[in-house]
Amino acid sequence: MLDFIDPRIVAAVQILTALGIVLFWTQWFRTEHNEPWLPTGYVLHERCFVYPDSVLAALLVASGILLILGKPLGERLTLVCGGMMLFLVVIDTAYFLQNGMFAREKGGAENLRLSLLLSLVSLLMILRFVG
Repeated sequence: MLDFIDPRIVAAVQILTALGIVLFWTQWFRTEHNEPWLPTGYVLHERCFVYPDSVLAALLVASGILLILGKPLGERLTLVCGGMMLFLVVIDTAYFLQNGMFAREKGGAENLRLSLLLSLVSLLMILRFVG
């Protein structure tokens, strides 16, 4: 569908996204998360995402490298990553909505930017190689 986008650009986006995931969790674990407006169980909820995000980051790098090398498996693995990322974004977005975390006083701008950016990246990965 988005055949005009060079697979190497998608690969670069994937590898940068993987790096962003690693940086996010590095920063997240260095933060106390003691804001009074955080929902009960916030830390336990978020901590569960370390595992799927780590798998996603590894797959993003692997598929990105395969795309750069021109291997067909890179395209298929990119579709897996796109679906996985979209699923994780939907969960995060639902959590943010249910807990009022898009409100300005609750880091809403950052949460919205993160949700939108990851939604766009996942759609890029899916729409570039679907069909």
